[in-house]
Amino acid sequence: MWFGLAAGAGAQEAAPTVQFTLANGLTVIVKPDRRAPTAVHMLWVRVGSVDEVDGTSGVAHVLEHMMFKGTPTLRVGEFSRRVAALGGRENAFTSRDFTGYYQQIPAGQLEEVMRLEADRFSNNQWEDAEFTKEIEVVKEERRLRTEDNPRAQLFEAMNAAVFMASPYRRPVVGWMSDLDAMTPADAREFYRRWYVPSNAAVVVAGDVDPAQVLALAQKYYGGARDGSVPQRKPRLEPAQNGTRRLEVKAPAEQAYVALAFKVPGLASTGLEAGTATGSDEDALALTVLAAVLDGYTGARLDRALAQGDTRVADSAGAFNGLWGRGPQLFTLDGVPAKGRTAQQVESALREQVARIAREGVSEAELNRVKTQWVASEVYKLDSVFNQARSLGSYWALGLPRDAGERLVARLRSVSAQRVQEVAARYFGDDQLTVATLLPQAPDPTRKLRIAPAGARH
Repeated sequence: MWFGLAAGAGAQEAAPTVQFTLANGLTVIVKPDRRAPTAVHMLWVRVGSVDEVDGTSGVAHVLEHMMFKGTPTLRVGEFSRRVAALGGRENAFTSRDFTGYYQQIPAGQLEEVMRLEADRFSNNQWEDAEFTKEIEVVKEERRLRTEDNPRAQLFEAMNAAVFMASPYRRPVVGWMSDLDAMTPADAREFYRRWYVPSNAAVVVAGDVDPAQVLALAQKYYGGARDGSVPQRKPRLEPAQNGTRRLEVKAPAEQAYVALAFKVPGLASTGLEAGTATGSDEDALALTVLAAVLDGYTGARLDRALAQGDTRVADSAGAFNGLWGRGPQLFTLDGVPAKGRTAQQVESALREQVARIAREGVSEAELNRVKTQWVASEVYKLDSVFNQARSLGSYWALGLPRDAGERLVARLRSVSAQRVQEVAARYFGDDQLTVATLLPQAPDPTRKLRIAPAGARH
């Protein structure tokens, strides 16, 4: 599958995106879209699990939960009740690279949600008893989404094996032992350290006027406490010197195998042809390679591995991590067909990449995947919510506001020769980690879990 975002289509001569910076350092990004009388308001904080330290893994996500637990003027849960009363919906998310909070509301209610969000951004507070209850919700979320999910277990273990120095080795939800040991003081300190205006951005998209949004931002966010962003020290991943393998045993009906290859990511300078480095050009070509393998129904992996009476896999996929604040991976994965083994799927996946390295891809195939990808991304961003989310993620990753459009242009320029070159360059044994799921019989005494009450996402 592809990774990337493009500008929305169908907009009736959409107004340009504008950006402001308040005196306290807060970034404000506004994208007018008049097609419907709705608006999306998002608060982005450039902090995620990549900024945690050993012993407090999961604290970024825990704090996201605690942001719903009140301020001096809002009781526990009142934030969500007020947004619902406005006819809106809201939630939040935490990733490796950033944390986000959003409300989608009628455009006429924008001021009220800005007031609510600015209040908790500056004045989040809660009793220790609330933390004690919520940490149990987070633990149950981990049990449901990771410990009861065989593939999630596999990818958690694989990331811990792939990365040695990079914080990407830790799960976003946190290790259970760290959640057991986490204290209210850990979450409060993380909040004080990272939730400062110069480390945050407000993104508003929809039926709005930029000047009015700026005035509201100055009114409600302008008084937020200023503070410096802590220095982020580089935690560079050492070179890998040999294939790493691991096996994960978990209750499952079918085996599964994932292959992770270390590859270069795309820097912000890589979006301009004149400033792109060789690594940037390779990152773009790897993204096209992923599409050649798995960018559409009937792509190479599907045709070669998952079709016909002699198929090797029930499913197979490819994904390239194009950009982020940490090192990136190109992943191949597959589920063995009946009578086939994970080793056979692994070999078949690698052979498809090796075949491209030997024979290349045709211009017709290249043009097909580019056209299909661009079309799918354009339609995806016809959503106001996706426009806001794209702008926020670009800001959090240090990319320009028009990164989506620039990416489309850069990917269109990728040549068949470059795709062939990266297929030959980045898929050796020394860049590879292989994780295999070994199916186990289910434990009949184990109870089926349901989503915990109060889970935020």
